[in-house]
Amino acid sequence: ARLVESGGGLVQAGGSLRLSCAASGFSLDVYAIGWFRQAPGKEREGVSCLGNRDSIGGSPYFADSVKGRFSISRDSAKNTVFLEMNRLEPEDTAVYYCAIDSHGPGCYLRAVEYDFWGQGTQVTVSS
Repeated sequence: ARLVESGGGLVQAGGSLRLSCAASGFSLDVYAIGWFRQAPGKEREGVSCLGNRDSIGGSPYFADSVKGRFSISRDSAKNTVFLEMNRLEPEDTAVYYCAIDSHGPGCYLRAVEYDFWGQGTQVTVSS
């Protein structure tokens, strides 16, 4: 079983990136999915999460710092979750991780809730 993030890179402030979190060996539909980030010298921070397929009216959650700029979506056919990041700011620079939470159906932006993590992808936003 694997979670593999991709889509990170270097972008200028105001730009956009779309991160992907692809799963193999299991279906993402049965798990709540979270995106987290960790900047150098800082604690891991919850960015966004999405409940599993059984989460009724499962609205995603976003950290206040990214509300209105980031969106999260799931493509069941591709077994992939996306984090669309717009109007990026230098403060968004971090390693971004996706993770699954088996406790579902809802989701929480607390890292301790998550059971399995990807390896991360670097996002760097230049000013």
